[in-house]
Amino acid sequence: MGKELTIVLGPTGVGKTDYSIELAQQYNCPIINCDSRQIYREMKIGTAPPSEQQLRQVQHYFVHSHSVEQYYTAGLYEIEAMALLEKLFVEYDKLVMVGGSGMYIDALCNGLDDFPKADLQLRESLMERLQNEGLENLRQQLRVVDRESYDSIDIANPQRVVRALEVTLQTGRKFSDWKSAPKKERPFKINKIGINRDREELYCRINRRVDIMMEQGLLDEVKSLVAFKELPALRTVGYRELFDYLDNKVSLQEAVELIKRNSRRYAKKQLTYWGRDNSINWLNF
Repeated sequence: MGKELTIVLGPTGVGKTDYSIELAQQYNCPIINCDSRQIYREMKIGTAPPSEQQLRQVQHYFVHSHSVEQYYTAGLYEIEAMALLEKLFVEYDKLVMVGGSGMYIDALCNGLDDFPKADLQLRESLMERLQNEGLENLRQQLRVVDRESYDSIDIANPQRVVRALEVTLQTGRKFSDWKSAPKKERPFKINKIGINRDREELYCRINRRVDIMMEQGLLDEVKSLVAFKELPALRTVGYRELFDYLDNKVSLQEAVELIKRNSRRYAKKQLTYWGRDNSINWLNF
C-alpha cells in the first residue's frame, strides 16, 4: 500500500488543530506539526499551540521541540521532518501534518531551491540596517526590487525579508525567480487540505483568540523572554507588539489591538500565499 501524507493548512485562527486531530484519530496516526513558531518551547501561549488536552489526544511532533536560542530554518525543518517521516512511515501508511507556515510546508513538499551560498558580508550589512533603520525600510526596498516576494512571504518576519533581499541583491535575480526550480520527488503521496472561513468569522476568531491569550498570561510570557527579544524567533506577531509596550512605545491596549490587526493581516497574507497552489483542496467551515 502506498504511503500518504495529508497536510492540513490554512490561515491563523481558522481551526486547523481541531480538524487535524479528528483526521489523525480517524487514521490512528500521530501529527507532525509544521509551524515555524510552535516548535519553540518557551513560546507556549502567543503561538497558540495545541493545548495540553489536545497533545494528550494525539501524539504531536515538532511542538515545543526546540529552544528560541537555537537558530532554526525551513531548510533544517525539511531535513528533520523528512527523517521523521521516513521513520514513521515504517509503522503507518497514513500520516497527518498540520500548520500555517507556508515556507516550511513548501520545504517539506517540494524541497528548498538551490539558492547561492550566503554572502556573509552582505548579510551582515542587511542585519546592521535592520538594527539601525528598522524592518519597514527593508520591506520597502524588497517591495521595489521583488514585488512578488513582498506579496507572498511573511514580511513581518525579519529573517524572511533579509533573506529575500540578500539573494536578490547578491545575484541580481529576484528571490521569487529562484523559487521556480524543479520540485524534489517525495517517496509518498501528498494530499493538501486547506481550511478557510468567512472573513468576518475568521477575523472574529482571531480577535477572540488574542483576548484569550492575554487572559492566559501572554504578557508574563513576553516579560520572561525580554532577554531574547532580538532573536528571529521573537520578532513575530504577539511578541514584538508587547515588547514595544514594555519599552513604553505604546499602551497595553494599543499593543493588544496591534496584535489583533497584525494577526488579521498575517491571515490574509497566508491565504494569498496559498492562492496560487492549485493542488490544495479547500474546505469552507
